[in-house]
Amino acid sequence: MGSKNALDMMGESSGVHYSGFHSNGLKLISSEVEQPTTSANGGVQKQPFLIGVAGGAASGKTTVCDMIIEQLRDQRVVLVNQDSFYLNLSEEELKRVHDYNFDHPDAFATEQLLSCVKNLMHGQAVDIPNYDFKSYKNNILPSRRVNPADVIILEGILVFHDPRVREMMNMKIFVDTDADVRLARRIRRDTVDKARDIGKVLDQYSKFVKPAFDDFILPTKKYADIIMPRGGDNHVAVDLIVQHIRTKLGQHDLCKIYPNLYVIQSTFQIRGMHTLIRDAKTTKHDFVFYADRLIRLVVEHGLGHLPFTEKQVITPTGSVYTGVDFCKRLCGVSVIRSGESMENALRACCKGIKIGKILIHREGDNGQQLIYEKLPNDISDRHVLLLDPILGTGNSAVEAISLLIRKGVPESNIIFLNLISAPQGVHTVCKSFPRLKIVTSEIDIDLNKDYRVVPGMGEFGDRYFGTDDDDDQLVVAPSPKT
Repeated sequence: MGSKNALDMMGESSGVHYSGFHSNGLKLISSEVEQPTTSANGGVQKQPFLIGVAGGAASGKTTVCDMIIEQLRDQRVVLVNQDSFYLNLSEEELKRVHDYNFDHPDAFATEQLLSCVKNLMHGQAVDIPNYDFKSYKNNILPSRRVNPADVIILEGILVFHDPRVREMMNMKIFVDTDADVRLARRIRRDTVDKARDIGKVLDQYSKFVKPAFDDFILPTKKYADIIMPRGGDNHVAVDLIVQHIRTKLGQHDLCKIYPNLYVIQSTFQIRGMHTLIRDAKTTKHDFVFYADRLIRLVVEHGLGHLPFTEKQVITPTGSVYTGVDFCKRLCGVSVIRSGESMENALRACCKGIKIGKILIHREGDNGQQLIYEKLPNDISDRHVLLLDPILGTGNSAVEAISLLIRKGVPESNIIFLNLISAPQGVHTVCKSFPRLKIVTSEIDIDLNKDYRVVPGMGEFGDRYFGTDDDDDQLVVAPSPKT
């Protein structure tokens, strides 16, 4: 079962289908493939998100890029223009500059462009040439220093032409604007802004611009992931693209490996609450308060993965509102005892929900023993929200999930909710149950020699319920009757 990204979800909610043309003029051709780099120690490094924006001259590429940058204001974004990499004209070419084809692939220093993009993708600052369109040289004006960024936008008429550049891109956008509109814009730009004679503009268009578009630019349209009509006038398309980029930037690397893993997108509020509950000096009162807030967010996010049906209601004004009706057949199951800390948030979101219990005794890393279980009799007919704030080795989770499956719960009907997860636990659970969903608020670095999550937050149950950490005594928090 694959995950749904922002574009998929927006498409479903608006009746848009991305396998072909959709109602607002955005066409998604294929999904990009994430290619994270691997560091020397075997870990995965975050790579910048590279977007290519191609299309004919005066199609609106720059406007689209500006709109994307404006909406991604909270990310580090750099724009690299292919125009910066025009080759220097020779003395002979300068004498006949009006006969020079600036729309041909051979007019660009593609090797230099490729080198700059590679360095940026590897987190290195680069110097971008500043091409002078009066002298037709790239060494007259000082170069532009470009630092590494989260998002790199590469814009130009032929950025899809060279396969080496094209294959580095995470997203390829082709701005598809009508030829008459492009010509009208070019005439206006060259006659008004550059004070050129309209006859020469039309002559250059028919001699170079249109043939180059037909021969070199239009054929690259087939490589696009997204075909975007009307350029900057297509605000809906820009919004969807930005949401998709935000989703990709916010994904943990493990989300790219396991489509059934969902990490809540971090905000300063979420990061601040994690800082408080992870602090060893935080009082029990504050720990419970901020843990409850985070748990509520995780529960709300988990409920969003339940199935729903469309429903129409009449509002007090007598109008019809088309909304959704949530799944009614669900229950919670808490892994005693830490999981019981999540029950109040679930009850606050789902009035009257049934909650079952599972108690698993852990001995070291691999020894798991089921001590107690009390589950609803009809649990096999329900969607189950499995509650446990910490996912460490994953062995206890596997034991609990296996019990639910033995009770007849379909694997795809289980959503495992927790606050923090260790990578080892994610691997264990996701590999064992690929159709189950995991929803968490953060993924930590590792497990220590005692199989504790690090940096972690200590023994969650002890800190939440205010009990001492005593390995020789099994403490079960009192719970309401289910």
